[in-house]
Amino acid sequence: MTKTLPDDATILSLIEPLVLDAGRRIMEIAAEGFSAEAKADASPVTRADREAEAILLCGLRAHFPGVPVVAEEEASAGLEPRPAAGMFFLVDPLDGTREFVAGGDDFTVNVALVRDGAPAVGAVYAPACGQLYLGRPGFAEAVTADAGHRPRERAAISVREPACPPVVVASRSHRTRETEAFIARLGPVECVSIGSSLKFCLLAAGRADLYPRLGRTMQWDTAAGDAVLRAAGGATRTLDGLPLAYGAGATPGDSPFANPHFVAEGGRKRG
Repeated sequence: MTKTLPDDATILSLIEPLVLDAGRRIMEIAAEGFSAEAKADASPVTRADREAEAILLCGLRAHFPGVPVVAEEEASAGLEPRPAAGMFFLVDPLDGTREFVAGGDDFTVNVALVRDGAPAVGAVYAPACGQLYLGRPGFAEAVTADAGHRPRERAAISVREPACPPVVVASRSHRTRETEAFIARLGPVECVSIGSSLKFCLLAAGRADLYPRLGRTMQWDTAAGDAVLRAAGGATRTLDGLPLAYGAGATPGDSPFANPHFVAEGGRKRG
């Protein structure tokens, strides 16, 4: 039976050290050396993905017994709970594995608590950059971590009113023709390519304005960054203008935890 959860601030304080520990282990494995394998969908996976996920699952299940956890690597192995409603966690232990394998630094550790179909609490950690982003309703912050992956400096973040021209962030490894066509219809823009859920975080921190994703993603790819963005005053909507929803079967006809196409945005012009 699920025990009563603490308040959102406490939940976030319990998640924070877990993502930092997972990030620390990822960087240790990067230094030790590793090889990549191909999963059934041809996407890469490494022992960094698996060991980071083990750290996160152990911590989440200890702190929040009875709350379902949907994690990428467990799901790939067929261990995928299907919570129909209420609360559950979404975990991507290493978002941006392609960037990690290629020696890049824009990969992240993602944990989100979904409540009633919306990402309520989220943590995104980019261990190679030492940048952590946290969000819960009414609160979003960026945290700088030191070389030991310990939090050092904290600063509140929020979205900005759109720049002119707007700054659009797009996937580094998964850009589609549909996304390119969407960006072209916007007119003059400054386009920035970056991997992983850091795209959401750039919007949340007021450093970009729009993130269109007209391509396939999974809910564990987006939930944590989306939680941070919403906490910072932004929004993520499907192409029909509805808030991006989370939960099994959110995209009929696709995998249980697949996302539809969406557009994430920072602030809107006032007046």
